[in-house]
Amino acid sequence: MWQSRSVIPVVEAWSTYRTGSAAQWTPRELVRAKARSRVSVVIPARNEEETVGEIVATIHGKLVRDVPLVDEIIVVDSRSSDGTAAVARAAGARVVEQDEMTRGLPRMEGKGDALWAGLAAAQGDVVAFVDADLRDFRPHFVTGLIGPLLTDTSVAFVKGFYHRPLDCAAGYERDGGGRVTELMARPLLNLFWPELSGIVQPLAGEYAGRRAVLERLPFVSGYGVEIAMLIDLLDMVGLDALAQVDLGERHHRNQETEALGRMAAQILFTAWSRLHRKGMAATPTPPADALTQFRRGGAEALPNLDREIVVTDISVTERPPLAQLVVR
Repeated sequence: MWQSRSVIPVVEAWSTYRTGSAAQWTPRELVRAKARSRVSVVIPARNEEETVGEIVATIHGKLVRDVPLVDEIIVVDSRSSDGTAAVARAAGARVVEQDEMTRGLPRMEGKGDALWAGLAAAQGDVVAFVDADLRDFRPHFVTGLIGPLLTDTSVAFVKGFYHRPLDCAAGYERDGGGRVTELMARPLLNLFWPELSGIVQPLAGEYAGRRAVLERLPFVSGYGVEIAMLIDLLDMVGLDALAQVDLGERHHRNQETEALGRMAAQILFTAWSRLHRKGMAATPTPPADALTQFRRGGAEALPNLDREIVVTDISVTERPPLAQLVVR
């Protein structure tokens, strides 16, 4: 007979006092709370000219011009082939090139490397990260993330969470957008890092931290960057220094299932390396680093399968902690 199990006591306690809502903090209250601290907002972007301008303009208008809360907005142009850089610059951001910020270092691919470059460019004592594909962006996406950091010195890192609608041909699902979270990230954390099981949105692209802490983190180059951050932060600062904030509802471009499969594989690859550090995996990397998928039809479809075989390298690399490379 199936029986329900209660939440781990430490997780229940943490969720009670470390979970907040963006509505708790107003921009003017946070301006007073920040005192002499500087706040940076970093937006990694690759071919996001349709959405990045509105995000930057909202932050600049509401949190730079109207209320002097944010000191700098940095858009990291991650090898875009469209007008991302020009649109972001026109809206009020300082645009830096990912490859320029990592000049002299090994070339890496993926979001994590753009985040590392943004942190290297930022000057803030508190740094917030926001994805560039958000639609209907509102200022509380920033104020909610930095609120706990500016008002509670015991908080080192804040993760956002929200409802993620999925609007597709099959219909509208209010929380249908977190597919990789529910099918891969949440089971992994619950099984191997149960202290993190209270994190509502472990893969959320919106989070903030103290620069002194972020500089001590390695940044995974691919889609494993968010889960790696949480695991590494748990080891570095402990659960009590982490917090999460409800940001309401998040609208963005949903990816196809095939792309989500590659994302899940990179997350598993990343988790494996952390399991190895705990002595729970024999090797530092999994036995294979490729994902085989089958795409219906296609120019190279095999006649007997009516499917094209697509093989993708899902291995990830890491930028070392910024503090190891930069003397400020």
